[in-house]
Amino acid sequence: EVQLQASGGGVVQAGGSLRLACAYSTFTFGRVNHVIGWFRPAPGKEREWVGCMESSSGSIRYNEFVKGRFTISRDNVKNFVYLQMNSLKPEDTAVYYCAGEVGAPPYNRRDGICGGPFTYWGQGTQVTVSS
Repeated sequence: EVQLQASGGGVVQAGGSLRLACAYSTFTFGRVNHVIGWFRPAPGKEREWVGCMESSSGSIRYNEFVKGRFTISRDNVKNFVYLQMNSLKPEDTAVYYCAGEVGAPPYNRRDGICGGPFTYWGQGTQVTVSS
């Protein structure tokens, strides 16, 4: 069964906005602490993390290249985690994935709650930013 599903991608011009949504399974994530994060592939890497949210603390971590542009939020009634993407740049073009892990993440000085591991991965949604 699909535990996470990303949606909301599309094609926008530079400077535009998109809101991505990650639907999560309440069976998997609803009663326990968890981390849900957003990831995208990057040149020379398998992936890079964009931002993450931990449920129990409400802590949010953003990567530096999106700070001030992207915002993570959630709706615990509809069971969605959102990624609001503003001031999009062509280099933001990628397939964006949401991923999740149950329980508190291990300490990671560099990446914080985005350091993983992440057990559950959804199918990605394509974001294309034209110049």
